[in-house]
Amino acid sequence: MTAVAPAQPPRPAQPAQPARVRRWPTVLRYLTLYGLAVLFLMPVYVLVVTALKDPAQVSVTRMWELPGTFSLHGFTAAWPKLAGGLRNSVVLAVPASLISSLLGCANGFVLAKWRFRGAGIVFPLILFGIFVPYQAILIPLVQTMNAAGLRGGADPTGGLRGLLLVHVIYGLPITTLIFRNYFVGLPTSLVESAQVDGAGTLRTFFDIAIPLARPAFAVSIIWQFTSVWNDFLFGAVLTSRDAWPVTIALNNIAGGQSVPFDEAMAGALLACVPTLLVYLFLGRYFMRGLMAGSLQN
Repeated sequence: MTAVAPAQPPRPAQPAQPARVRRWPTVLRYLTLYGLAVLFLMPVYVLVVTALKDPAQVSVTRMWELPGTFSLHGFTAAWPKLAGGLRNSVVLAVPASLISSLLGCANGFVLAKWRFRGAGIVFPLILFGIFVPYQAILIPLVQTMNAAGLRGGADPTGGLRGLLLVHVIYGLPITTLIFRNYFVGLPTSLVESAQVDGAGTLRTFFDIAIPLARPAFAVSIIWQFTSVWNDFLFGAVLTSRDAWPVTIALNNIAGGQSVPFDEAMAGALLACVPTLLVYLFLGRYFMRGLMAGSLQN
C-alpha cells in the first residue's frame, strides 16, 4: 500500500496592511518627482514669462512676476537678428546629423556582424575620439581648414562646408558606438540568412540593417542634432559673419553692455524650437534605441 503523506497544516494568513500604509511610499515618491520637476522647470518659467513681457516690465527684481500685459515685442525684435543664424544652423545640423548617423550605422554594422582581423583594435581607436575635447584639436584644426580653403572667407559658403565636415567627423565615434551596441543585440541569423539568399555586404546593409535600425537612428540623430545645434566654439572659429550659426547670433543679443532681457529670452525660445521638434518626432524611439544592446555581453 502506498503511504499517504500527512496533510500540512494551513499557514496562518498574513495580516493585510492598511491601504493608507501602502499608499504613503507612492505618495512620497510622486511628491519628490513633482518637486524635482518644478525645480528643473523654474528657468523655463523665467524664460517664458520674460519673453512675453513688455520691455518696460522687464527687470531682474521682477523676473518671477507674471506679465502685466502680454507682449510679443521680444520675438519681433529678436527674429531679424536670429533669422540668418537659424537658417545657417538648419543647413548645418540636418545634413551633419544624417551623414554622421549613416556612416556610424555602417561602422557599427561591420564591427558588430562582420568579424575581421584587427576589429578589436579598430573599435577602441574609434571610441577614443569621444574623449578628445574640442579645445585640444583647435589649433591643428584651424591650420587644416585654412590649408584646405574651408575656413571663413576662403570658403564660398563662409566656412559652413568646413564646419559640416568637422561635425560629421567629430560625431562618428559616438554614432558608431550607438549603432554597434544596437546591432550586437540583433540575431546574427538575419545576416546569415541574407548571405544564403545571395546578398552581399552592401545589400545586407541597405536591405536589412538600415530598416531595422530606426530606434538607433533616432538616438543618433537626436544626439548629433543637439550637439551640432548647440555648438559655439567651432562656429565662432571656423565661420565668417554671414555663416555664423544661431548660437553666435544669440550670444550677440545677450552679450552687450545693456542686455535686452525680453529679446534674449525670446531669442532663446526661438533657438530651442528645432531641437524640441526633433525630440517630439523621434522621442518615442529614443529609450528603445538607447537601451538596445545594453544587456549583451
